[in-house]
Amino acid sequence: MKFKTKVIISFCIIIFVPIALAVLVLFGFQAIQLRAIQQTYGIEEADYSYFSNSMQLFSRFTEELVIKLRNVAKNQPWQMEDLSYLKEMNDVLAEKNSYLVVRKDGDIVFAGGETEETKLVRLPGYGEAGSDANTGIYIDGEQQALIKQIDFSFQDGAAGSAFVITILEDTVPEIKKLLFDTLISIVVILLFTACMLTIWTYTSLVNPIRKLQTAAQNIKEGNLDFTIEVESKDEIGELCRSFEEMRQRLKDNAEDKLSAERENKMLVSNIAHDLKTPITALKGYAEGLIDGVADTPERQEKYIRTIYNKANEMDTLINELTLYAKIDMNRIPYNFARINVADYFNDCIEEIGLDLESKNIGLGYFNYADEDIRIIADPEQLRRVVHNIIGNSVKYLDKQKGQINIRIKDVGDFIQVEIEDNGRGIAARDIPYIFERFYRADASRNSATGGSGIGLSIVKKIVEDHGGKIWATSKESIGTVMYFVLRKYQEVINEQSIDC
Repeated sequence: MKFKTKVIISFCIIIFVPIALAVLVLFGFQAIQLRAIQQTYGIEEADYSYFSNSMQLFSRFTEELVIKLRNVAKNQPWQMEDLSYLKEMNDVLAEKNSYLVVRKDGDIVFAGGETEETKLVRLPGYGEAGSDANTGIYIDGEQQALIKQIDFSFQDGAAGSAFVITILEDTVPEIKKLLFDTLISIVVILLFTACMLTIWTYTSLVNPIRKLQTAAQNIKEGNLDFTIEVESKDEIGELCRSFEEMRQRLKDNAEDKLSAERENKMLVSNIAHDLKTPITALKGYAEGLIDGVADTPERQEKYIRTIYNKANEMDTLINELTLYAKIDMNRIPYNFARINVADYFNDCIEEIGLDLESKNIGLGYFNYADEDIRIIADPEQLRRVVHNIIGNSVKYLDKQKGQINIRIKDVGDFIQVEIEDNGRGIAARDIPYIFERFYRADASRNSATGGSGIGLSIVKKIVEDHGGKIWATSKESIGTVMYFVLRKYQEVINEQSIDC
């Protein structure tokens, strides 16, 4: 979820959730308080309009008792002088936060409320207030009160008034409690909303940021062996994924650097080991010439030829080292040209054949492709490919009569070159790795045969740079076949249509 969406949702939560919850809580409390009012004050069919019209609510509290008192005053006026009856009625009114006052000819004959309470209320004169049970007079002053007046005549003809007084300050404590509970509920709702947003913000922002902080600390300390788990799809999630990709790339680069350092050390070690052998031979044969050990022309020629061959071996090793450095920087120089396959490999076979003949190794050459097929290749680098493969085969020939066969085949858009030997072969488990740098299927025997260990990796790089592919098959004790393919050169003829 994007931050923009989260901001919109947060805004809606801040505005609408508290309002909705407050309305629900208010209606819930009102329902509870209406039920309490019905039970406490005996009001039937109470509804929410009473909360907006308090006078109507207060008037309904004593409506039933006022009607009863009016009937008694009219039909049984002597009861209005019966203190026990008046006290009984006052007790009933007290349950509704009201009290009864009876006046006769201007004198108070019964006061149900406290004396001080009665003095604070100014009672209307005879006939000033209506006698309807649903009406009353609101008296403002030190003590606010709602007064319902019942005018009647005592048995002796004296003017009498009965007052049902409701002190508003003491009336309906449930309404005050409702306001307090509503206020508390609104505060709780706001706290709940704030906590909900805080938790949401914390889980969606703070936790990923802490993960990034931990990851940055690990990278600072050089520890790259960890994983940043990404759960969200927002901007923070994208940042975490980018950070994880950066960590993985740093780790890969570090591993590549360590691997390159190991390879460089191995290369230096191999080159140093392989140079030591021909240098020792050079020194030995040179000392033989100096000391006069080679005292015949034939022996001197043999020593000089040996020195020449050892110098060539050293030159080959140094060339491989130079080429390896160029491969490592991806800077192999290529001079591509159109090459006739038949002519090129005929020249190669003639050159290779002389060398193999001197080593008593047979060479077979079979060209199954057309004579006019051409390829785009670098002649020098392609020659290096052929020489490296054949040189590698010669190292591991273990038969009394070694044999190398070269076959050229036309395979559609490609020319396939096969170089087969009858050497010791390669184990099936080693085949996938023979083109890797410094890989040795048998380290002990390879060290004896010499070589930098990068010959086949150079071959693979050159073939792939030519847009080709190389692979091998082998059977132990029988021999190995190296295959590589190169794309044929095809001329594109542009035909132009001529309107007649």
